[in-house]
Amino acid sequence: MNSPENSTEIKSLYDYQERDLAAIFDRINNKPDDYNMVYQLPTGGGKTVVFSEIVRRYLEQKNKKVVILTHRIELCKQTSKMLKGFGVRNKVINSKVKDLNDQKDYDCFVAMVETLNNRIQDDKLLLEDIGLVIIDEAHYNSFRKLFKYFEHCFMLGVTATPLSSNFKLPMKDNYKELIVGDSISTLVEKGFLAQAVTHTYDVGLSGLTIGMNGDYTVKSSEALYTNATMQDKLLTSYNEICKGKKTLIFNNGIRTSLEVEDTFRRAGIEIRHLDNTNTKEERREILKWFKEKPDAVLTSVSILTTGFDEPSVECIVLNRATKSLTLYFQMIGRGSRIFENKKEFHIIDLGNNVARFGLWNEPIDWQQIFRTPDFYVENIVSDEEIERNFVYKMPDDVRAEFPNTTDFTFDIKGAYKRITKEGRKSKEVLDESIAQHVQWCVENSEDVFDARILARLLKDDIKDRVKRYAYCIINNTNNYKEWLEEDYYRRLRMGIQQAFAGIEA
Repeated sequence: MNSPENSTEIKSLYDYQERDLAAIFDRINNKPDDYNMVYQLPTGGGKTVVFSEIVRRYLEQKNKKVVILTHRIELCKQTSKMLKGFGVRNKVINSKVKDLNDQKDYDCFVAMVETLNNRIQDDKLLLEDIGLVIIDEAHYNSFRKLFKYFEHCFMLGVTATPLSSNFKLPMKDNYKELIVGDSISTLVEKGFLAQAVTHTYDVGLSGLTIGMNGDYTVKSSEALYTNATMQDKLLTSYNEICKGKKTLIFNNGIRTSLEVEDTFRRAGIEIRHLDNTNTKEERREILKWFKEKPDAVLTSVSILTTGFDEPSVECIVLNRATKSLTLYFQMIGRGSRIFENKKEFHIIDLGNNVARFGLWNEPIDWQQIFRTPDFYVENIVSDEEIERNFVYKMPDDVRAEFPNTTDFTFDIKGAYKRITKEGRKSKEVLDESIAQHVQWCVENSEDVFDARILARLLKDDIKDRVKRYAYCIINNTNNYKEWLEEDYYRRLRMGIQQAFAGIEA
């Protein structure tokens, strides 16, 4: 079964699309001519198919024309092609179109927001007899500037995520109603989308900062994701899960993507990098290579989140963190199309995004998000809360260095509750933790020098314990935690020295 968006030859709709289309036409026929509404359907569910059929039927039933607004040239071309497949005479209004002397020859116009706005402002273009305006990717705010030119038209916004890209300008201020289509899980169950297999890796994001747009800044993201630890984590996760599969990597920043390209090439993996500075020819050549090579790896920045459809993608790597629910769904949606024998795809999350938003196919109340976006945004799980739930797992190669140790657990929170309940000082939690680490090092070493070498292997375990202790005493500043870690390690070395001195005595 082909994905609903993969072909312009589709003239009949699926049952869920017909149901949604009936609901939309109920509003078109029974609401005022200037009614504004939104239609939500997951990426891959066939939004373009649905609104192309809406256009076809609208033109049959009404003596008015249609305008479709998009924010990217790729979407203009895809939409125009789909409309032609539905028998709709349409014209793309791009930068080359200076006037519309031939507009009587067309029933529908597909326009870039900025281009159309500029033409109208310059009085070079006047669209006549427009009754319906369809806004693709309606969560973007760039469309608002055009609303005043179509005040007497029926406005239909279409999006997979009815949450405004600008939290200060909620969609409910411009649209009166939301119609919600089938959920991701339902579309997976019906065979229209592939099943996701999700792999998450805990990543400390305390160094990231939030920018004016409400998402993590490129500068702080690049500082984290270009470091050797994160590059190693990315390469390891790729080798464990995606090796041999067509893989698309999303990054926040060009420098990060170029670093990823370099890391993979040095590991002997063929990979290409793509960002918005590539020429059209370069982009075309890179995407052709990506399409044709079965195990191709493409690392990118922003450019492939919309207007890109390559159903053969088997692995999506979120090599970035985001606060944007829309971006989260857009990135994963690039791998969700079904294709030939592809029934599932893999998601690697290296930004705690699943912990922040939930699994890709989990139920989500779009009506509530549409009505009360502020409430949703304010209740997104914080990075601190996410990191509190991290469970440190000692790597097997480190554990192998402690063959005489059987118990590798220490419950910081439990020890804190017990010690404070007994009226003792909270720092005794770390005293007990250090004593355990001293024991591990001593029982697996022949002398103090071996024990000190083992102590160095415990730095990640120490970092985790200090972090949990800091949560308990509600002092979670980075400076304080760094001081605690240094003090812990100093006392650990001292404890090892005293233990061996006692043994020798």
